[in-house]
Amino acid sequence: MKQWFLIENEKEYQEATNRYEEIHNSKKGTTEHKEKLLLALLINQYEQNQWNLPEVDPIELIKIRMEDFGLKLTDLAKEYGDKGTISKVLNYKQALSLTMIRKFSELLHIPVEALTKEYELKG
Repeated sequence: MKQWFLIENEKEYQEATNRYEEIHNSKKGTTEHKEKLLLALLINQYEQNQWNLPEVDPIELIKIRMEDFGLKLTDLAKEYGDKGTISKVLNYKQALSLTMIRKFSELLHIPVEALTKEYELKG
């Protein structure tokens, strides 16, 4: 039996759903039945994380999650270290950096994929 972990991308999601379909009719009490229950949980969690996010650009998503958690610009600056840069990013004057994406993904519980979507800068 393959060892399963949290599903983090589309490829792993496909593997999990394919395996779930293979063992869907397994008998209760078998190893495959336990694997099926685990896969159902992992698949459900991945789908909720992916599909509960609004379809907005990364900056709007950051603003929404800041509001969800009651965070201010200064809170993000504590995490990233530069209030001026964060202000520019939130005002579409500067693009998110890889470091910001990693830190904000963790801080705001946003999948990295959602923060790497393309968006337009203003001026």
